[in-house]
Amino acid sequence: MIIGVPTEIKTNENRVALTPAGAFELNKRGHKVYVQSNAGHGSGFSDKDYEEAGASILPNIEDVYGIAEMIIKVKEPIEPEYSLIKEDQLLFTYFHFASHKPLTEAMIESKAICLAYETVTGRNNSLPLLVPMSEVAGRMAVQEGAKFLEKPEGGRGVLLGGVPGVPPAKVLILGGGIVGTQAAKMASGLGANVTILDISLDRLRYLSDVLPANVTTMYSNEYNIRRLIKNHDLIIGAVLIPGAKAPNLITREMLKDMRPGTVLVDVAVDQGGCIETCKPTTHEDPIFVIDEIVHYCVANMPGAVPYTSTIALTNATLPYALRLADKGWKKACKQDENLKAGLNVVHGKVVHKGVSDAFGHKLEDVNSCLA
Repeated sequence: MIIGVPTEIKTNENRVALTPAGAFELNKRGHKVYVQSNAGHGSGFSDKDYEEAGASILPNIEDVYGIAEMIIKVKEPIEPEYSLIKEDQLLFTYFHFASHKPLTEAMIESKAICLAYETVTGRNNSLPLLVPMSEVAGRMAVQEGAKFLEKPEGGRGVLLGGVPGVPPAKVLILGGGIVGTQAAKMASGLGANVTILDISLDRLRYLSDVLPANVTTMYSNEYNIRRLIKNHDLIIGAVLIPGAKAPNLITREMLKDMRPGTVLVDVAVDQGGCIETCKPTTHEDPIFVIDEIVHYCVANMPGAVPYTSTIALTNATLPYALRLADKGWKKACKQDENLKAGLNVVHGKVVHKGVSDAFGHKLEDVNSCLA
């Protein structure tokens, strides 16, 4: 198979979808890998690194899309890429369709095969291709939240871990999944008092066992959220519904109950956000303020640490990319129900319920697309 790796063109996105090690493995199996010039530069990988791994370098993005049967990316295509995508071309990337109607319509029109990292499943309904970036984002949520709690950044002027004689900051985490767990580890490790909410009692029991004593677990409901936001300094939204839009757990009117300088970090923003007032921002301009509440809503947080993120992502995606390249997408998805779950849009048809529900498109049977 011919695989193309374009440079990511989303603002301040420095990751690349494939490391030289990944290119080497694909090349070793007889596949041809074309990488856009300088695609790996932001992650610390040179064109020479890819060439030594057996990949070929192409000068521009049009050439990569033009030659490839499968495009491997990090982030969803953005508008300048829409016209480059060909019918029957396989795109393997994060899509988050349910939060972005123009992207959904463009991919339907393209008649490409859109296989989304975020809906590929694993054992026990896990999301193995979402896990590595969720781990990075959860840890970064605390790192960035601590920064914007500083007074010059608009925050309350609170040190996350406090000092002897001064209590630490209070951190509220909405959601006890991968993002929430990693955020709790980071915040508690820095000495903050942490409260983590979830709707699964089994998950809360697990978190209570594995997290340190300065983390309190609590059942998530509107009453508890309304009570807790009044005295917490950093609030992290970490809610995920696979393939669907995140629910709004904090509304605009609830901001009035928070103290001025409270910081909100909505990690779910690329799925529509779980805080009503959040809208996607960039690393270049990461925050905005509403009612004296600081909102940090960068949609590609792991892009700020591209070396770590790129290696972590390729470690997770490469086995699936090899399967797709070796067998072709139809055979690979027929043989693997978990990989089939990643199919969102196929030949102009919506085949994932979360996308169908978000925009009212007819839900087609994915098996009919594999016939």
